[in-house]
Amino acid sequence: MEARIILLRIQIPWSANRQFSHPPLDFPRFIRASSSSTSQKPKTYEGPKPRKNLVADFISKNDDLVRSLPIYVGGASLLAVLFNRTVSGIAPVADASSSQSRADLLALGLAVTNLLTGLVWLSIRPKSITPVNPKGVECKVVESDLPASMVSELLWAWESLKVATCCKSLVIVYNGICLIQIGMVAESPEDKKTVIVKTDKLMQGSVYRGVMKSKAQSYLANLSLYPGRSELPFLPANTQAVILQPLGDKGIAVIGGNTIRGFTSSDQAWISSIGEKLDATLGRYFVDSDEISRVTV
Repeated sequence: MEARIILLRIQIPWSANRQFSHPPLDFPRFIRASSSSTSQKPKTYEGPKPRKNLVADFISKNDDLVRSLPIYVGGASLLAVLFNRTVSGIAPVADASSSQSRADLLALGLAVTNLLTGLVWLSIRPKSITPVNPKGVECKVVESDLPASMVSELLWAWESLKVATCCKSLVIVYNGICLIQIGMVAESPEDKKTVIVKTDKLMQGSVYRGVMKSKAQSYLANLSLYPGRSELPFLPANTQAVILQPLGDKGIAVIGGNTIRGFTSSDQAWISSIGEKLDATLGRYFVDSDEISRVTV
Protein backbone atom coordinates (compact mmCIF):
# COMPACT_ATOMS: atom_id res chain seq x y z
CA MET A 1 0.00 0.00 0.00
CA GLU A 2 1.35 3.41 -0.92
CA ALA A 3 1.59 6.11 1.71
CA ARG A 4 -0.58 9.22 1.31
CA ILE A 5 0.51 12.76 1.98
CA ILE A 6 -1.98 14.61 4.15
CA LEU A 7 -1.86 18.38 4.07
CA LEU A 8 -3.02 20.12 7.21
CA ARG A 9 -3.28 23.86 7.66
CA ILE A 10 -2.83 25.05 11.20
CA GLN A 11 -4.12 28.55 11.90
CA ILE A 12 -2.52 30.35 14.81
CA PRO A 13 -5.20 32.60 16.40
CA TRP A 14 -4.53 36.30 16.47
CA SER A 15 -5.23 38.26 19.63
CA ALA A 16 -5.12 42.05 19.80
CA ASN A 17 -3.97 41.95 23.40
CA ARG A 18 -0.79 40.19 22.43
CA GLN A 19 2.13 41.88 20.83
CA PHE A 20 3.88 40.05 18.05
CA SER A 21 6.79 41.23 16.09
CA HIS A 22 5.36 39.49 13.06
CA PRO A 23 1.83 38.92 11.84
CA PRO A 24 0.26 35.51 12.38
CA LEU A 25 1.53 32.84 10.11
CA ASP A 26 -0.53 30.45 8.12
CA PHE A 27 1.78 27.60 7.13
CA PRO A 28 1.23 24.08 5.90
CA ARG A 29 2.43 21.07 7.81
CA PHE A 30 3.07 17.82 6.00
CA ILE A 31 2.36 14.55 7.80
CA ARG A 32 3.19 11.25 6.21
CA ALA A 33 0.59 8.63 7.08
CA SER A 34 0.40 5.05 6.01
CA SER A 35 -2.84 3.31 5.24
CA SER A 36 -1.39 -0.03 6.25
CA SER A 37 0.97 -1.21 8.95
CA THR A 38 2.89 -3.23 6.40
CA SER A 39 4.81 -0.16 5.31
CA GLN A 40 6.75 -0.21 8.57
CA LYS A 41 9.97 -2.11 8.61
CA PRO A 42 9.83 -5.29 10.69
CA LYS A 43 11.83 -5.21 13.84
CA THR A 44 14.83 -7.48 13.92
CA TYR A 45 16.53 -9.12 16.87
CA GLU A 46 19.25 -6.81 18.15
CA GLY A 47 20.37 -8.79 21.17
CA PRO A 48 23.75 -10.44 21.70
CA LYS A 49 24.65 -13.05 19.14
CA PRO A 50 26.47 -16.28 20.03
CA ARG A 51 30.16 -16.21 19.34
CA LYS A 52 31.80 -18.80 17.16
CA ASN A 53 34.80 -20.70 18.44
CA LEU A 54 36.92 -21.01 15.33
CA VAL A 55 39.42 -23.40 16.91
CA ALA A 56 36.70 -25.77 18.14
CA ASP A 57 34.94 -25.67 14.78
CA PHE A 58 38.18 -26.46 12.93
CA ILE A 59 38.99 -29.38 15.23
CA SER A 60 35.49 -30.87 14.95
CA LYS A 61 35.60 -30.67 11.15
CA ASN A 62 39.16 -32.00 10.79
CA ASP A 63 39.32 -34.63 13.53
CA ASP A 64 41.61 -37.05 11.64
CA LEU A 65 44.05 -34.31 10.68
CA VAL A 66 44.28 -32.98 14.24
CA ARG A 67 44.86 -36.48 15.63
CA SER A 68 47.67 -37.08 13.11
CA LEU A 69 49.30 -33.69 13.65
CA PRO A 70 51.64 -34.80 16.52
CA ILE A 71 53.01 -37.54 14.24
CA TYR A 72 53.85 -35.02 11.54
CA VAL A 73 55.40 -32.62 14.05
CA GLY A 74 57.40 -35.37 15.76
CA GLY A 75 58.63 -36.83 12.47
CA ALA A 76 59.66 -33.41 11.14
CA SER A 77 61.43 -32.60 14.42
CA LEU A 78 63.30 -35.91 14.34
CA LEU A 79 64.48 -35.34 10.77
CA ALA A 80 65.51 -31.77 11.62
CA VAL A 81 67.64 -32.94 14.56
CA LEU A 82 69.34 -35.62 12.46
CA PHE A 83 69.96 -33.18 9.60
CA ASN A 84 71.41 -30.60 12.00
CA ARG A 85 73.67 -33.26 13.50
CA THR A 86 74.88 -34.26 10.05
CA VAL A 87 75.72 -30.82 8.67
CA SER A 88 77.17 -29.43 11.90
CA GLY A 89 80.28 -31.61 11.64
CA ILE A 90 79.84 -33.05 15.12
CA ALA A 91 80.65 -36.71 15.67
CA PRO A 92 77.56 -38.92 15.44
CA VAL A 93 78.38 -40.47 18.83
CA ALA A 94 76.72 -38.59 21.68
CA ASP A 95 79.13 -36.89 24.02
CA ALA A 96 77.84 -35.97 27.45
CA SER A 97 80.43 -33.19 27.77
CA SER A 98 79.10 -31.46 24.62
CA SER A 99 76.24 -29.00 25.01
CA GLN A 100 75.19 -29.72 21.41
CA SER A 101 74.83 -33.42 22.17
CA ARG A 102 72.73 -32.73 25.25
CA ALA A 103 70.46 -30.41 23.26
CA ASP A 104 70.11 -32.99 20.50
CA LEU A 105 69.16 -35.68 23.00
CA LEU A 106 66.51 -33.42 24.51
CA ALA A 107 65.12 -32.60 21.05
CA LEU A 108 65.05 -36.30 20.15
CA GLY A 109 63.12 -37.06 23.32
CA LEU A 110 60.54 -34.39 22.53
CA ALA A 111 60.20 -35.63 18.94
CA VAL A 112 59.63 -39.22 20.07
CA THR A 113 57.08 -38.00 22.62
CA ASN A 114 55.14 -36.26 19.84
CA LEU A 115 55.23 -39.42 17.74
CA LEU A 116 53.87 -41.54 20.59
CA THR A 117 51.18 -38.95 21.39
CA GLY A 118 49.97 -39.03 17.79
CA LEU A 119 49.81 -42.81 17.80
CA VAL A 120 47.79 -42.79 21.02
CA TRP A 121 45.37 -40.20 19.64
CA LEU A 122 44.81 -42.28 16.53
CA SER A 123 44.29 -45.53 18.45
CA ILE A 124 41.89 -44.15 21.06
CA ARG A 125 38.75 -42.63 19.60
CA PRO A 126 35.48 -41.81 21.35
CA LYS A 127 32.77 -44.25 20.43
CA SER A 128 29.93 -42.57 18.62
CA ILE A 129 26.57 -43.16 20.26
CA THR A 130 23.67 -43.23 17.85
CA PRO A 131 20.05 -44.31 18.27
CA VAL A 132 19.15 -47.77 17.00
CA ASN A 133 15.99 -49.16 15.53
CA PRO A 134 14.45 -51.57 18.06
CA LYS A 135 14.24 -55.14 16.79
CA GLY A 136 10.70 -56.09 17.61
CA VAL A 137 7.09 -55.42 16.83
CA GLU A 138 4.61 -52.74 17.80
CA CYS A 139 2.36 -53.64 20.70
CA LYS A 140 -0.47 -52.02 22.64
CA VAL A 141 -1.93 -54.13 25.42
CA VAL A 142 -4.06 -52.38 28.03
CA GLU A 143 -5.86 -53.99 30.98
CA SER A 144 -9.51 -54.29 29.94
CA ASP A 145 -10.98 -53.68 33.40
CA LEU A 146 -9.54 -50.19 33.73
CA PRO A 147 -11.90 -47.22 33.43
CA ALA A 148 -11.52 -44.77 30.56
CA SER A 149 -9.99 -42.08 32.76
CA MET A 150 -7.28 -44.47 33.94
CA VAL A 151 -6.50 -45.60 30.39
CA SER A 152 -6.25 -41.98 29.34
CA GLU A 153 -3.79 -41.35 32.17
CA LEU A 154 -1.57 -44.25 31.13
CA LEU A 155 -1.65 -43.25 27.47
CA TRP A 156 -0.74 -39.69 28.44
CA ALA A 157 2.33 -40.97 30.26
CA TRP A 158 3.33 -43.03 27.21
CA GLU A 159 2.90 -40.17 24.74
CA SER A 160 4.83 -37.80 26.98
CA LEU A 161 7.76 -40.18 27.35
CA LYS A 162 7.80 -41.12 23.67
CA VAL A 163 7.86 -37.52 22.47
CA ALA A 164 10.23 -35.98 25.01
CA THR A 165 12.78 -38.79 25.58
CA CYS A 166 14.36 -41.73 23.79
CA CYS A 167 11.68 -44.04 25.21
CA LYS A 168 10.50 -46.73 22.78
CA SER A 169 8.91 -49.23 25.18
CA LEU A 170 6.79 -48.86 28.29
CA VAL A 171 5.50 -51.46 30.72
CA ILE A 172 3.60 -50.59 33.89
CA VAL A 173 2.92 -53.28 36.49
CA TYR A 174 0.85 -52.30 39.52
CA ASN A 175 -0.71 -54.38 42.26
CA GLY A 176 0.46 -57.54 40.51
CA ILE A 177 -1.28 -56.63 37.23
CA CYS A 178 0.29 -55.53 33.97
CA LEU A 179 -1.79 -52.44 33.27
CA ILE A 180 -0.16 -51.48 29.98
CA GLN A 181 2.47 -52.80 27.59
CA ILE A 182 2.98 -50.41 24.71
CA GLY A 183 5.60 -49.51 22.14
CA MET A 184 8.20 -51.87 20.73
CA VAL A 185 8.32 -55.35 22.29
CA ALA A 186 10.33 -58.48 21.63
CA GLU A 187 9.15 -61.04 19.13
CA SER A 188 9.09 -64.72 20.00
CA PRO A 189 11.39 -66.66 17.64
CA GLU A 190 9.18 -69.75 17.77
CA ASP A 191 5.78 -68.44 16.79
CA LYS A 192 6.67 -64.87 15.73
CA LYS A 193 4.29 -63.44 18.32
CA THR A 194 4.80 -60.63 20.78
CA VAL A 195 6.35 -61.53 24.12
CA ILE A 196 3.77 -60.57 26.73
CA VAL A 197 4.85 -59.56 30.22
CA LYS A 198 4.59 -62.33 32.78
CA THR A 199 4.08 -60.42 36.00
CA ASP A 200 4.82 -63.38 38.30
CA LYS A 201 8.19 -64.01 36.71
CA LEU A 202 9.04 -60.31 36.64
CA MET A 203 8.16 -59.76 40.31
CA GLN A 204 10.25 -62.75 41.39
CA GLY A 205 13.37 -61.46 39.62
CA SER A 206 16.23 -59.72 41.37
CA VAL A 207 15.80 -56.56 39.29
CA TYR A 208 12.23 -55.99 40.45
CA ARG A 209 12.96 -56.90 44.05
CA GLY A 210 16.03 -54.66 44.14
CA VAL A 211 14.11 -51.64 42.88
CA MET A 212 11.19 -52.21 45.25
CA LYS A 213 13.57 -52.67 48.17
CA SER A 214 15.52 -49.48 47.48
CA LYS A 215 12.37 -47.55 46.46
CA ALA A 216 14.58 -45.50 44.18
CA GLN A 217 14.88 -45.18 40.43
CA SER A 218 17.36 -47.56 38.79
CA TYR A 219 18.99 -46.43 35.56
CA LEU A 220 20.67 -49.11 33.44
CA ALA A 221 22.51 -46.77 31.06
CA ASN A 222 23.97 -49.61 28.96
CA LEU A 223 21.66 -52.58 29.27
CA SER A 224 24.00 -55.04 27.53
CA LEU A 225 26.47 -54.76 30.44
CA TYR A 226 23.96 -55.84 33.11
CA PRO A 227 23.25 -59.52 33.86
CA GLY A 228 19.67 -58.61 34.81
CA ARG A 229 18.90 -58.16 31.12
CA SER A 230 17.55 -61.74 31.04
CA GLU A 231 14.78 -60.75 33.47
CA LEU A 232 13.32 -58.36 30.89
CA PRO A 233 12.65 -60.69 27.94
CA PHE A 234 9.67 -58.66 26.78
CA LEU A 235 11.90 -55.76 25.69
CA PRO A 236 13.45 -55.73 22.19
CA ALA A 237 16.75 -57.58 21.97
CA ASN A 238 18.72 -54.43 21.13
CA THR A 239 17.24 -52.17 23.80
CA GLN A 240 20.08 -49.85 24.76
CA ALA A 241 19.02 -48.35 28.09
CA VAL A 242 16.33 -49.00 30.68
CA ILE A 243 14.90 -47.00 33.54
CA LEU A 244 13.14 -48.90 36.33
CA GLN A 245 10.87 -46.46 38.12
CA PRO A 246 9.10 -47.66 41.27
CA LEU A 247 5.46 -46.64 41.65
CA GLY A 248 5.13 -46.45 45.40
CA ASP A 249 5.13 -49.84 47.13
CA LYS A 250 2.92 -51.67 44.66
CA GLY A 251 4.22 -51.17 41.17
CA ILE A 252 7.00 -50.45 38.74
CA ALA A 253 7.39 -48.78 35.35
CA VAL A 254 9.89 -50.29 32.91
CA ILE A 255 11.00 -47.72 30.32
CA GLY A 256 13.19 -48.90 27.46
CA GLY A 257 15.23 -46.53 25.29
CA ASN A 258 17.01 -46.87 21.95
CA THR A 259 20.19 -44.94 22.87
CA ILE A 260 23.01 -45.77 25.27
CA ARG A 261 22.95 -43.22 28.10
CA GLY A 262 20.09 -41.59 26.21
CA PHE A 263 18.13 -40.55 29.31
CA THR A 264 19.53 -37.31 30.69
CA SER A 265 19.41 -36.24 34.33
CA SER A 266 16.45 -34.01 33.49
CA ASP A 267 14.66 -36.98 31.92
CA GLN A 268 15.26 -39.07 35.03
CA ALA A 269 13.90 -36.36 37.33
CA TRP A 270 10.87 -35.90 35.09
CA ILE A 271 10.23 -39.66 34.98
CA SER A 272 10.32 -39.70 38.78
CA SER A 273 7.63 -37.01 38.83
CA ILE A 274 5.49 -38.97 36.38
CA GLY A 275 5.94 -42.06 38.56
CA GLU A 276 4.69 -40.18 41.62
CA LYS A 277 1.67 -38.93 39.70
CA LEU A 278 0.83 -42.41 38.40
CA ASP A 279 1.27 -43.90 41.86
CA ALA A 280 -1.17 -41.38 43.35
CA THR A 281 -3.76 -42.04 40.63
CA LEU A 282 -3.40 -45.81 40.57
CA GLY A 283 -3.26 -46.12 44.34
CA ARG A 284 -6.50 -44.18 44.73
CA TYR A 285 -8.19 -46.30 42.07
CA PHE A 286 -7.16 -49.65 43.56
CA VAL A 287 -8.11 -48.54 47.08
CA ASP A 288 -11.58 -47.62 45.85
CA SER A 289 -11.83 -50.91 43.95
CA ASP A 290 -10.92 -52.92 47.05
CA GLU A 291 -13.52 -51.08 49.11
CA ILE A 292 -16.20 -51.71 46.51
CA SER A 293 -15.32 -55.41 46.36
CA ARG A 294 -15.52 -55.72 50.15
CA VAL A 295 -18.92 -54.06 50.21
CA THR A 296 -20.15 -56.35 47.43
CA VAL A 297 -18.95 -59.43 49.26
